[in-house]
Amino acid sequence: MFHDNLLTLRKMKNMTQEDIAEKVGVSRQSVAKWEAGETVPDLDKCKILAELFEVSLDDLANYELDDSMGLAIPPKGRHLFGMVTVGDKGQIVIPAKARKIFEISPGDQLVVLGDERQGLAIMKSEYFLAFADAVRSGTLVQQ
Repeated sequence: MFHDNLLTLRKMKNMTQEDIAEKVGVSRQSVAKWEAGETVPDLDKCKILAELFEVSLDDLANYELDDSMGLAIPPKGRHLFGMVTVGDKGQIVIPAKARKIFEISPGDQLVVLGDERQGLAIMKSEYFLAFADAVRSGTLVQQ
């Protein structure tokens, strides 16, 4: 997994093994061995690689293309949880990994937002209401 992910990310960024070696502080041969699966870098080097490619350390080490509909590793903080089926009454099952990451529990209230051009978004009602209050009160800081 790691070696495949490293190779894929390097190619996606149009970088050479030399480019990676220079940024991480190792030889080109070390990068070649990582990509071949002969060795694995230490944790500090892995953290540098994850930052360089703007992906999570977990995805760099464990991301599997087969589990993600063939899509590349997402940027850090972005997730692809897979596909869900809409039931007869419009219900969907939120994947377990999404529920865990976003701390969604049975009984929680969710807000469903929609944009006809961009699609649907689902968020916990407490976050939406806090955002709405900030907009109403003028305390929302623009960045």
